[in-house]
Amino acid sequence: MIEQGYDDETARGAFFIADEHGLLTKDRTDLNEEQAFFARDEGVGMGLEEIAATYKPTILLGLTACGGLFKENLIRTMASNCDKPIIFPLSNPTSSAECTAEQAYEWSNGTCVFASGSPFDPVERNGKTYYPTQCNNMFIFPGLGLGATLCGSKRVTDRMLYQSAVALANFLTEEELAEGKVFPRVKDIRSVSHDVACAVIREAWDAGLTTKMTKKEMESVEEWVSSKMYNPVYVPLTERW
Repeated sequence: MIEQGYDDETARGAFFIADEHGLLTKDRTDLNEEQAFFARDEGVGMGLEEIAATYKPTILLGLTACGGLFKENLIRTMASNCDKPIIFPLSNPTSSAECTAEQAYEWSNGTCVFASGSPFDPVERNGKTYYPTQCNNMFIFPGLGLGATLCGSKRVTDRMLYQSAVALANFLTEEELAEGKVFPRVKDIRSVSHDVACAVIREAWDAGLTTKMTKKEMESVEEWVSSKMYNPVYVPLTERW
């Protein structure tokens, strides 16, 4: 959010973090440093449904490993807050998912943007097929490592991760977006990794962190990265008689 122009205080105030005891608030004495950073002055003891109804969030992230935590009323409330609520039950395995893809699409009347930590089959609803996406770091990490290695970056920064995510999102086609997908097709992973690597290198170059590349290589970074990618194509083996 800071990358999009929000100040620190406004960005932090947009997050409502809850655990098994409810919304994280400043009166709590059991919070660690990371939790205390998001603790709020108000909302003591609020559960998820009350948080959704009161503060009208548009994104719901599940990182609890508590299967079925996202109930129908919660998701319907989320859907009433905006046109396309983002519902991400990210826990796995499937038995620990906060809700299923079918539940999310049904309870949001097919309006939600859905991704999950566990795999789910396509969902048929009112003559339309929705394709749930499994949220997996394989779409980012190969390209991130490739880019950082090729340019000899002194370190991997938060902005490199951000630019990697932007490159990944930009790879999605209009067709994939229409199908409700959040990530590209796995068959395109090689091209995705290429674009992510280029984004990482550009960020490293702008930040003055590169140690292995020249200005000329930077000017043709896409071709340069392509030339450095391993291509598993082999000549046929011929037996000698």
